[in-house]
Amino acid sequence: MSPATSENIVPLLPEHDSPTTTTSTDQNHPSVSGAVFNVSTSIIGAGIMSIPATLKVLGVVPAFVLIVLIAVLVDVSVEFLLRFTYAGGSTTYSGLMKESFGRIGSLAVQISVLITNLGCLIIYLIIIGDVLSGEESVHLGVLQEWFGIHWWNTRAVAILFIVVFVMLPLVLFRRVELLSMSSAVAVLLAVVFVGICTAMAVTAVVKGQSRSIRMLPQLNDQAAFFNLFTAVPVIVTAFTFHFNVHAIGMELGKPAAMASAVRISLILCGIIYFSIGLFGYILFGDSIEADILVNFDEATGSTIGSLLNDTVRLSYALHLMLVFPLLNFSLRANIDELIFPHKSLLVKDTKRFLSLTFILLATAYIIAIALPNIWYFFQFMGSTSAVCIAFIFPGALALRTTVDATAGPLPQSAVTEYRNLSLTLMLQLQ
Repeated sequence: MSPATSENIVPLLPEHDSPTTTTSTDQNHPSVSGAVFNVSTSIIGAGIMSIPATLKVLGVVPAFVLIVLIAVLVDVSVEFLLRFTYAGGSTTYSGLMKESFGRIGSLAVQISVLITNLGCLIIYLIIIGDVLSGEESVHLGVLQEWFGIHWWNTRAVAILFIVVFVMLPLVLFRRVELLSMSSAVAVLLAVVFVGICTAMAVTAVVKGQSRSIRMLPQLNDQAAFFNLFTAVPVIVTAFTFHFNVHAIGMELGKPAAMASAVRISLILCGIIYFSIGLFGYILFGDSIEADILVNFDEATGSTIGSLLNDTVRLSYALHLMLVFPLLNFSLRANIDELIFPHKSLLVKDTKRFLSLTFILLATAYIIAIALPNIWYFFQFMGSTSAVCIAFIFPGALALRTTVDATAGPLPQSAVTEYRNLSLTLMLQLQ
């Protein structure tokens, strides 16, 4: 996207005046805490559901090292994006790539964001369907356990109800900062989810009912060795939120504040990821599923245990309902920029805005009903579009873009370190 005209400014951003105009304008800027909630919610999506399965594949120690490594790489890559953005004139990820690589660069970002975000929205609906209605001949959902099997609590009907009456009103908001409160609730629900899992795991350990876990991977044969590499894309996808960096950062308006918000969010999310991975692994051992919520539908033999299981499943389903509109924001703006690059602002064109919204919701719903397994989505996105958005494109910018003196050049050591780490990660993904 060219930064030359005001018509090309990214949709869904508040039309603030210059920071030097009035005090009231400064007060209207979103806070750092709001940015932390939005960034954290962008990160903690469906990825947390498959983190415990990666510990089963990798072992506890390698999984911890990989989570830390990818978090560090993400922090460096976001710093690159912020420096290059404020040094130039673009306000979107694709616009930033266009400044350095032309139309090919912006198109690559737009396609990658389309695949990643749409894939995540589909995964969210699949998980919500698993929680509410289960999977035919595999397990029952909460609604079916409570009320029995009826037409109105089948998977297709339950997801349709959530899409129409919960998600649709949220995705109709036209500014991302308006979702900061729902993002705060989403983060709180994720913490509650981790807290309940931790309490259940500690209780299992005390009672001697915990499962055995492996500190290191078990390599019995060649298939087990190659299986290690299927876990890496899952963690990469779980930390990918770069498609929302510009939407959140531009509204915040302060590069240093956005960098701080990103670091706080990465630390918080890293702790949450490893905690749920470790305690989920302790609870279920090698029987853990790709979607850990499926494990929580097992009979516990007690009323309290069943209540805790249902609370865990429903709390995270609600979390995903609140995460959904945040990813939908960047996906909708990205598709509009791809298809209508010369049109007026999306936020000002109600017909175009509603059309894209309804089409995206319908597409996600149809695919979620047709393809009910999330593990394959994570593997595909984590080894293709997500790794491009999180590491390859920022690394390409670091090697190609010349930052002006106002932003200050990036240290050569940081560029070299990031390049070496990215190459190492790419070798693991191949």
